[in-house]
Amino acid sequence: MKQSAGTLLYREGPHGLEVLIVHPSGGYNRNAPWSLPKGQPDPGETLEAAARRETEGEAGVRALGLLSLGSVDLPKSRKRVFGFAGPAPEDARPHCASWEVDRAEFVPVVEARACLHPAQACFIDRLLELLAEAKPRSADRT
Repeated sequence: MKQSAGTLLYREGPHGLEVLIVHPSGGYNRNAPWSLPKGQPDPGETLEAAARRETEGEAGVRALGLLSLGSVDLPKSRKRVFGFAGPAPEDARPHCASWEVDRAEFVPVVEARACLHPAQACFIDRLLELLAEAKPRSADRT
């Protein structure tokens, strides 16, 4: 099974939580779902390093502190996608940094879940769980 690694960078936007996603380029991908910026690791490269490289290479955004979101299997393409999440740098300005994508944007999470490849949509849920766990509970502040 091939491996691929990508990021789900997030930020607070004007309409709440937003995540960085990309759309594949090419006429044959006109109606294709969006994706995490991702790609295959180079020989000897860690999955996290590959995710960082691909995010910068496809969307022009440098990924900083990342946490694992686990993986999903894409049986049709025989690929396992590993996801990593982290806050987007404050100065992040996504753009199409590669011929592989025709759009790179921060999108509200509800919209992102609807336009992501169905198998990758679970990364949104995992991110939301991770962020909810990180929030201090009011009862814990006493």
